[in-house]
Amino acid sequence: MTRTNWWRDAVIYQIYLRSFADGDGDGIGDFAGLRSRLDYLAELGVDGVWLNPCFPSPQADHGYDVADYTDIEPDYGDLAAFDAFVGEAHERGLKVLLDLVPNHCSSAHPWFTAALAAGPGSPERERFIFRDGRGEHGELPPNNWNSQFGGPAWTRITEPDGAPGQWYLHFFDSAQVDFNWRHPDVTALFDDVLRFWFDRGVDGFRIDVAHGLYKHEELPDWDGGRFNEHAWDRPEVHDIYRRWRAIAASYGPDRDLTLVGEIWVPTVEALAAYLREDELPQAFFFDLLMQPWSAAGWRTSIERAFADIGSTGATITWTLANHDVHRAVTRYGIVTPAEFPVSLDPQLALVRPRGEVDFALGERRSRAATLALLALPGSQYLYQGEELGLPEEVDLPDHARQDPSWKRTQGVDFGRDGCRVPLPWSAQPGSFGFSPPEATAAPWLPQPDWFGKYAVAEQAADAGSMLALHRAALRVRRTEPGLTAPEFTWLDAPPNVMLFARGNGVACAVNFGAAPFELPEGSEVLLSSTPLANGAVSTDTAVWLRLP
Repeated sequence: MTRTNWWRDAVIYQIYLRSFADGDGDGIGDFAGLRSRLDYLAELGVDGVWLNPCFPSPQADHGYDVADYTDIEPDYGDLAAFDAFVGEAHERGLKVLLDLVPNHCSSAHPWFTAALAAGPGSPERERFIFRDGRGEHGELPPNNWNSQFGGPAWTRITEPDGAPGQWYLHFFDSAQVDFNWRHPDVTALFDDVLRFWFDRGVDGFRIDVAHGLYKHEELPDWDGGRFNEHAWDRPEVHDIYRRWRAIAASYGPDRDLTLVGEIWVPTVEALAAYLREDELPQAFFFDLLMQPWSAAGWRTSIERAFADIGSTGATITWTLANHDVHRAVTRYGIVTPAEFPVSLDPQLALVRPRGEVDFALGERRSRAATLALLALPGSQYLYQGEELGLPEEVDLPDHARQDPSWKRTQGVDFGRDGCRVPLPWSAQPGSFGFSPPEATAAPWLPQPDWFGKYAVAEQAADAGSMLALHRAALRVRRTEPGLTAPEFTWLDAPPNVMLFARGNGVACAVNFGAAPFELPEGSEVLLSSTPLANGAVSTDTAVWLRLP
């Protein structure tokens, strides 16, 4: 029998499959490599894994341009390899979540190639958002909307007769074509996609761009503000999640399936609107990820989560890293911020900041952040490599960069390749254990020379390593019921210290300030991110303790 609502306090490990482990030596991560490392994940102590898109794709945005929603990308394996992975993960007690991409598909998807061939006004084009251009000869885009990756959100096509033709909408790369969610074929397609993968045993989906999907019917111009309300967070999208929640529930209580939304909206109150009882069970709380390293910022963010999300009865889904943001060690280690390009979305300065980095400082703060995160009530998502303390690789050569945001902004946006560099499993040069010794190709993104010191094999033998801290934290979290209890209470502490209690007398203290923090007399230390100094919590340190 499945533990009821397992996802409410689960720790999920995000796998960027292309960069996790290469089993066949072609320089690209795959299911063979992942299956060979499942024991590592089980020993780490996570409850499940979320896989970034692994469907057939031309890889314009490395899987977020899906050409077929019911098969596996050949670079990664096939359906038999996927089924074997799911079975072996479940044998180890690991849940499996897939990444669903419903806002857009690849320009190589059969529906879109049929739409190009069918011509204006055809039923095939109605599945997407095609419009005539503005201007005397239709040479201007239908409106002023911008792509998230830079440049206009519209691309003009050449019609079957060779003449310049209509424009199609794409809020990301031009190879990622937005669906028209007002068309019943689109709704039916994704109903079938959910059932296809649920039937194969997956335990849930992470929903990409879950605040997207529907666009204003009239496609009016955008006023240029930070949030385009004509394209994001439309009221109709909630009907889709009610529909999908019902599909998940139809599998019965023994499966207990989940859906977690990637939702970027202006307020936490708007995020909470997706978490009604009959909509999404979970949605990422990104607000904490964007906070600077300060007790006030963290406390205020946590309070926002409790006030707006906690009041819905939904679990809070916390994370400090993913495949779209700079790694935590780098973010928390910036000591001299660099000016951020004014042409980019200001929010990127929070999640992909630039500046001089003190890596020792960043690692110390990242260790403390890990304990703080895992002590919070709710579900936590950990991004691969964070358990190794990997910094962001910011010095990739231009020719190696593959992120479409780098290309579409002509290099102004450095993109997301730096957090996607293949993992180091050993200190051996070549691929640092990412590929087998007989590999015939280099890793798909180059690994820096310094990667070896962060390798799994090196850290596994070091009791003070970042990996050892994660293993210990997840072990204590499982054995201390108070850390998964619903209770949460703020305790009095100095302004630069965050102190809160959980159930059964367990508490977490995080010292963001310079002065040591004296623990309450009689406290028993369960785990500390760095050694205590004469029994006190030093700067940039977190500790789990049992209160007297």
